[in-house]
Amino acid sequence: MPKMKTNSGAKKRFALTGTGKIKRKHAFKSHILTKKTTKQKRNLTHTGLIDHANVDSVKRMLCLK
Repeated sequence: MPKMKTNSGAKKRFALTGTGKIKRKHAFKSHILTKKTTKQKRNLTHTGLIDHANVDSVKRMLCLK
């Protein structure tokens, strides 16, 4: 069997935590920032965890499953 290929887009966007959860960044933080409030931009800075509904598909893209 050939090796599984990691999805290149997914490996740039997701990271694993020490406990095996998958971290993600928030959207809407890359451009057109002048019309967004400081509070909104500050809250988008923090990383979040992916929803449990998407765990299987993201793990498959990262070849973790």
